Amino acid sequence: MIDGRDIRRLDLHQYRRHLGLVPQVPFLFSGTVADNIRYGQPDATDAAVEQAARAIGGEWINDLPDGLQSDVGERGSRLSLGQRQLVALARVLLQNPSIFILDEATASIDPFTETQIQMGLDVVMQGRTSIIVAHRLSTVRTADRIIVMRKGQIIEEGTHDELLAQGGHYAELYTTYFKHQSLEYIEQVGMYR
Repeated sequence: MIDGRDIRRLDLHQYRRHLGLVPQVPFLFSGTVADNIRYGQPDATDAAVEQAARAIGGEWINDLPDGLQSDVGERGSRLSLGQRQLVALARVLLQNPSIFILDEATASIDPFTETQIQMGLDVVMQGRTSIIVAHRLSTVRTADRIIVMRKGQIIEEGTHDELLAQGGHYAELYTTYFKHQSLEYIEQVGMYR
């Protein structure tokens, strides 16, 4: 069900126009950054493309040799993985879908780039239903509802704070892999002053 309607009764072509997807490895085609952002909205103006690119953290555009007119190369080979993800996020923002799906988009990037992408995600997710598939807890930490799966089964469900309070698998993952990286933890143990 989506908005109380059985998806089997929807016009699939029309329904898919309301979906925005950012996969782990986004597909870019030969052309400029602007062309790749415009992919979902071919009639979008240059100003709309630039607005979408800047809305997700415009500083990354300044790192490109020719800004939005930079050639991405075949399959985005001239861009870093993080830059490709930012192009995909700008594409989704320009598309303005009702439902946003993020599939492991932060899995293969460094922490600095993850921070840039997280800022872009915050913009893209605003006012939308967002489905995030992620192993990195920093990506899902602010979600309204987190579903923890193991071996294809749902084992826990709740907010970040609720799951930590439960002391289950999510809390174990957080304590093992993420807690020691947080600013709160560093300040608590006195390593950062």
